[in-house]
Amino acid sequence: PDAAALRRQLGLVRSSARPRGAPAPAAGQRFSYVSVIDLEATCWRDAGCRRPETIEFPAVLLNTATGEVESEFHTYVQPQEHPILSEFCTDLTGITQNQVDEAVPLNICLSQFLKWIQKIQEEKKILFNSDIPSHSTSEAKLCTFVTWTDWDLGVCLHYECKRKQLRKPDILNSWIDLKATYRLFYNRKPKGLKGALQDLGIAFAGREHSGKYDMMILIL
Repeated sequence: PDAAALRRQLGLVRSSARPRGAPAPAAGQRFSYVSVIDLEATCWRDAGCRRPETIEFPAVLLNTATGEVESEFHTYVQPQEHPILSEFCTDLTGITQNQVDEAVPLNICLSQFLKWIQKIQEEKKILFNSDIPSHSTSEAKLCTFVTWTDWDLGVCLHYECKRKQLRKPDILNSWIDLKATYRLFYNRKPKGLKGALQDLGIAFAGREHSGKYDMMILIL
């Protein structure tokens, strides 16, 4: 779809730099809610053959009509393949060895996350893309996951679950790549999340490569 159609469909990218005289975004949006996810993972200055493992799993539920965060999920995750964080990783993410030592392994994290999903589905009458079949009702509100690039769910979590023989939750097999949405809407390639914000005249607040901070920036 072209940028205009994508904007009407998603209703996710907003900018105060809308050209004078241009029509305001349509009031109706496809999604009543979006759940923003931004994982952090183990990393090394020279990774070699080592593969990233999730060490922070934050998510929020955003009401697209009000712009309000209505629910949050957050946990640190204990890496199993390479349990000792590199100095490079700690410096980059701010996540400490003590935080991951005391954290839950990925299988427990995913179980807790699915309990959170079930809770918000029941409380908010939310349906995700994978839930839409015939049982949907007029009261149900559509929700989708949003990430910055496909890396979080399509690469990091996908291959980590395969290596650890865990089933990646089916609900996490569909999401919106906000970087791709940005590129289509603005017709330019952003230089990372911070670069995208700078393009829009928005100052990056908080710590880069912190799941909690990056995730909150994504809901602006």
